[in-house]
Amino acid sequence: MACSKGLNQRLKEDRISQLPDPLICHILSHLPSKETVKTSVLSTRWRSLWLCVPSFDLACWHLPKFNDFKSFGDKFFDSNRVSCILEVKLFIGDTGLRKGVDDVPSYLTPWFDAAINRKIQHLDAWFPPCSFKMPLRLYTCKTLVSLKLFHVTLDGVEFVSLPCLKTLHLKYMLYGKEANFERLVTCCPVLEELKISGCVNDNAKVFRVLSRSLKKLTIKTRKDDQGFGSGFVIDAPRLCFLRINDKLSEGFIINDVDSNAKVDISLSFGLDVIDEASISSRRSTIRSFLHGISKVRDMTLCRDTFKLICQYSKIEPLPQFGNMSTLRVTFRVSDMKWLPTFLGSFSNLKSLILVWNTNSKKMYFKELRKFNYSTVSECLLSSLEFVDIKTGISGHAAELQLVMFLLMNSTILKKLTVRLNYYCTDEKHIIKTLLDLPRRSTKCKVVIY
Repeated sequence: MACSKGLNQRLKEDRISQLPDPLICHILSHLPSKETVKTSVLSTRWRSLWLCVPSFDLACWHLPKFNDFKSFGDKFFDSNRVSCILEVKLFIGDTGLRKGVDDVPSYLTPWFDAAINRKIQHLDAWFPPCSFKMPLRLYTCKTLVSLKLFHVTLDGVEFVSLPCLKTLHLKYMLYGKEANFERLVTCCPVLEELKISGCVNDNAKVFRVLSRSLKKLTIKTRKDDQGFGSGFVIDAPRLCFLRINDKLSEGFIINDVDSNAKVDISLSFGLDVIDEASISSRRSTIRSFLHGISKVRDMTLCRDTFKLICQYSKIEPLPQFGNMSTLRVTFRVSDMKWLPTFLGSFSNLKSLILVWNTNSKKMYFKELRKFNYSTVSECLLSSLEFVDIKTGISGHAAELQLVMFLLMNSTILKKLTVRLNYYCTDEKHIIKTLLDLPRRSTKCKVVIY
């Protein structure tokens, strides 16, 4: 009876409260701040524990009333706080902000000062479209590891020193002038990841990404980013991942990247129409870009970029991508005819992934005749081992002729993977047709999903 009573007593104990404060705060740091604050009603001991949690996220939609929002932040960023503030995420609404580039809301300055004084490592600050000016102390913070800014201006930032910063995300920034952007990047000596998304009306035209440590770079613009500059210059010898989704920039100069780099390109060089005449106007720019990426090992191309490169090849030869091992290409069925010639620039290609739009039924006989079966690239004869067709096929002539071309000309192909269209009406017939296609490589397996 006594044992049973003791067991019930232990089950009723608040074992979490028996943990030391630092461990409890670490556990609470994995919860949203809104949930963390709710623990203050558990007991007297828990009343102020949330103020010692090293991470903090506060969004204007959590506390729509400005006074409540400000009071909540003032408590957490109290100047008398002793414990460290390692991570802060702030989403600031229009309330309490006056329109204008030079306005620095007085209530926010002590929050950032407290975070910097408490050795902040990760800061994510989102503001409404008013180009908020951050405290200058932020750009000399010795402990920052990650900095993500949205709608912030760099105008007036003359000195930057971020010795520990490894991750930098810049979204819809106002840079003021080119030197401000360049200074921010070059004064982060251990920077590894940089993301640039959009831009507001700006005087900066050419963005220079100069970094000896950068490993990952993502650039994204939209057609309505009218303030964006005319191009980028990238000089990052350790860069191993580059993603570009840019419809505005007229030029990209890539001076140096790692030879094992992976690139994902959706780029139109500011052209609205992709034809021979318009491409001629960007001829030198496109040539420079292609040579800049010609030594990478892994590449993904969107359908517009594939078409642009193929149209460019009519004007002058493409460079050789002799180091390329993996190539992913998305294209329109009407541009399928370019594929044999295009592959001629990839002499050591091992893996080819293909995606096209599903209108292959509309590719009439006159289009099929443009597919040059006599052009067999070197990679098919000597290096190509894997082909993966991601688009579900329905057995149309254009699809079957492409599969047949690859099977009949690939000498050492090990595996060709195809997928059937979900709405395929004659599945058994298509499978039999695919499996009966002649193969040049005796070791090739055709895998059908």
